[in-house]
Amino acid sequence: MLRWAHSHLAADDVAVMDARVKLVDVQAAELECYLLRLATNFMARRSQPRRGNPRGRKPVYDEKVRPLERSYKGKNFHASSPDRVETWIENGTELCAQIWENLLLPGVIPGPQAKTFQVYAISDPAYTTPWLLASPLHLKAATVKAIYQDRWPVEQIPLSAKQMVGAHRQFVHAKESVQRLPELALLAGSILSYLAATAPLAPTGFWDRQPKRTPGRFRRMLMGKPFPQFYPFPQQIRKKASVTAHLPKGILAHRRNSSASAPLPVP
Repeated sequence: MLRWAHSHLAADDVAVMDARVKLVDVQAAELECYLLRLATNFMARRSQPRRGNPRGRKPVYDEKVRPLERSYKGKNFHASSPDRVETWIENGTELCAQIWENLLLPGVIPGPQAKTFQVYAISDPAYTTPWLLASPLHLKAATVKAIYQDRWPVEQIPLSAKQMVGAHRQFVHAKESVQRLPELALLAGSILSYLAATAPLAPTGFWDRQPKRTPGRFRRMLMGKPFPQFYPFPQQIRKKASVTAHLPKGILAHRRNSSASAPLPVP
């Protein structure tokens, strides 16, 4: 998938990926314009080797960089000091971003061929944990946050199609069905999302005191409604010209025998 994105990415496009994608795989695919969400325990290194003792072997790696504070087995690891801090106002709320520049993955030897990246830790009062984003592009923190938020509308229709409609439980194997099932699922998901956004608010129950226009609530509302009977369905939707005279009929058609090789009785 990453190789396909590398070959189809335009010069002015940015690949936006979630935390399930690993940064080492992104760099192996030679993606140059990307924005990746990192795990909260992410750790990197500086791109310049630190100065060591004049005597002995020169150090190869620089100091470790931990963007976020964490604890492991009762030990607390403090966050590293950022290279710079940016603040801006968005919708009347002040946001803050700590930025670390020119970082390397752990185990990568610093050099001219090493792939560096920037890490942005964006703190939003609406979330308990800061967003940890990585990108090789030198951008402002507000631009990085806006680019990452553009990923959310793209995931809405697949989420409605798979989880709300139930397409994640369907399995097909034919070549035409493999192409047709995702198309129908995305169409059903887009219709469900549009109807949920335009229909009146439908609370899930008495506990749902602040309902929102979501596909899940709209689906639950439809489950409590009877299927419409006034729609004029045709008497015969599709006629299949198949030869069935040689097949058993009735109970004999689905009769189970103890032996798979036992012949079926002919009516």
